[in-house]
Amino acid sequence: MSSGITYPKGFKSSAVNCGIKKEKLDLTIIVSDDTAIPAGVFTQNVCCAAPVILSKNHINSEKIKAIVVNSGNANAASGDDGYAAAVKCVEELATCLNCLPTEILMASTGIIGVPLQADKIIKAIPELVEELSEKNAEKTAQAILTTDTFAKEAVCEIELSNGKIRIGGIAKGSGMIMPDMATMLAFITTDAEIDRHTLQEMLKKAVDKSFNKITVDSDTSTNDSVMILANGASNISLTEDDKLVFYEALESVCIDLAKMIVRDGEGATKFVTVIAEGCKTENDADKIARSIANSPLVKTALYGCNPNWGRVIAAVGKSGISFNQNKLDVYFNDVLTVKNGLKADTAPGILKKEFEKQEIEIKVNINAGYSEATIWTCDLSHKYVDINVDYS
Repeated sequence: MSSGITYPKGFKSSAVNCGIKKEKLDLTIIVSDDTAIPAGVFTQNVCCAAPVILSKNHINSEKIKAIVVNSGNANAASGDDGYAAAVKCVEELATCLNCLPTEILMASTGIIGVPLQADKIIKAIPELVEELSEKNAEKTAQAILTTDTFAKEAVCEIELSNGKIRIGGIAKGSGMIMPDMATMLAFITTDAEIDRHTLQEMLKKAVDKSFNKITVDSDTSTNDSVMILANGASNISLTEDDKLVFYEALESVCIDLAKMIVRDGEGATKFVTVIAEGCKTENDADKIARSIANSPLVKTALYGCNPNWGRVIAAVGKSGISFNQNKLDVYFNDVLTVKNGLKADTAPGILKKEFEKQEIEIKVNINAGYSEATIWTCDLSHKYVDINVDYS
């Protein structure tokens, strides 16, 4: 059975090494048998890459036929030449698929500031089209990776009023991760029939609850893109009652992929959930949780299994949110560590054991309201520095 990105009906993919990387797969296409309804969410980085600009323009088309993705070169900070290179790649694929160039989306990931060798991509496109199959999902998931250590795939099948539909997704990301929308890419397919406006609204909401709730190193990339294609191949359209069920499934796929990105954070040894509770607004809670999750001091303490709760206190205090520090409570894996701003009566050995676990939950409560937020992150190790020193 097909899996990942080709799990829904009517989607095929293929992947090759076109020469951007020395040996690994570095180019893939995802194609719908019939054109599909598109939706997308893209990086907020002002210095966005050429394929982001192109896809933001093309996604306004009524229908999309395919997505082409290369890894090893971000085609960012590449000027007009970079955009022209992206256009040439898209035009060649459109010719081979007998569709309009505006019916193609593109994404790239890799080193910034290096000219994209479009000729290598163009030369490989006929082979990609020839090799299209439902059985290439795993290769496609591999072809989009850079410093990732494993491919990231998620699927689900759900029962709607008139039958079953499927959702499939893949993602890549390991470093330069704090989406507001990192070098982070995600591609999702579904065979449900759904209108474009609803699909865009659902994707934006799902991204806010998933990819925009993760951080590895607080850096937002030039290339972040999340794209979804709905081709209607199931012949199952969403009723009003179905929409919530479909959204929850879409959000679940996005969260699964987002958590995989955190678990694969560059050099990461721990998966960390940060929860801020008792806040006046969800925005306040998000700022507090994000301040903890992005603190290098907190992240290195986690890596070193050092239960230095003072670093969490400091991170909460620098968040910019006003609160009474004498009401602050802090928990590590439900072990009360700080009560009303002061050290709780917890045996040091117990806390040390919790910090040695591979999954850690940090929960803070400022006891000022009823709103909360969750951010997923990882620790910061020596290996993160090594990976990024050697990256280019």
